[in-house]
Amino acid sequence: MYISLGIITLLSYFCYKGYRNTQSVVVNQIQVTEDRQTKKTNPLSILQISDMHIENISITPEHLQQQLTSHAIDIIALTGDFLDRKRSIPKLIPYLKTLSELNPKYGVYAVFGNHDYVLDEHNFVQLKKLLNQYGIKTLQNENERIDIEGQTINIIGIDNFSTNHSNIKKAYEGVKEGCNLVLTHDPNVVLKMDAYPFDYLLSGHFHGGQIHWPKPYHLRKMGELVKMNMVKGLHKLHGRPFYISEGLGQTGVNLRVGSRPEITIHHMCVDNQIKEVI
Repeated sequence: MYISLGIITLLSYFCYKGYRNTQSVVVNQIQVTEDRQTKKTNPLSILQISDMHIENISITPEHLQQQLTSHAIDIIALTGDFLDRKRSIPKLIPYLKTLSELNPKYGVYAVFGNHDYVLDEHNFVQLKKLLNQYGIKTLQNENERIDIEGQTINIIGIDNFSTNHSNIKKAYEGVKEGCNLVLTHDPNVVLKMDAYPFDYLLSGHFHGGQIHWPKPYHLRKMGELVKMNMVKGLHKLHGRPFYISEGLGQTGVNLRVGSRPEITIHHMCVDNQIKEVI
């Protein structure tokens, strides 16, 4: 009986601490590259939010706004897993309003994740329409070109890899010389991109393990990057940088151990170093 009470107490503390962690958001500032030439171009400020999982999110729209109002944002990148239930769609609206009020200079871009594709076709279309209604450009194996102070930025959205929605070739169609910023949900797609140049890739999907204690063994089924110990933060593959966000919400249980909800601001210099895809 004594041992059982001790185990219950330990589990209760574990759950209490794990839930409190879901309310403690971290704002990470990532310096991606330095301008290797004249340093005349101001760094591009990219706000990334990933894995909102509206069903299990402890960060309120008000809290999100408090964390971000003091930051000047050039681009907002939303890297998938907004929700997976029809009834959650209205709950996303206050978050979209908050993001739109940040008035990013060059727009808001989004890709979808595996949980978004749990929705049936009708409700998925509703989700996409809602995002578009709030001025968010959704990219499903598509790209968008923007020009910033004479520099070309190609924003390339690769659809979710783990659900077989990715078509890298299609995503790069029409991409010309410029700086290539890739948005995707499942970072494992980076292992298939040897022939496709990018300056920086943003992703999510792993939640930093979410329950990352003592190690995120449960992530092993989620692809080769996990076996390479690449589950969160800034990494390089063949010299090319990519980032895996820990995400803003949770899935399964609304707990985090060894991980925290994350908002990321990436500072990236651009200099048109990448050539067009042949």
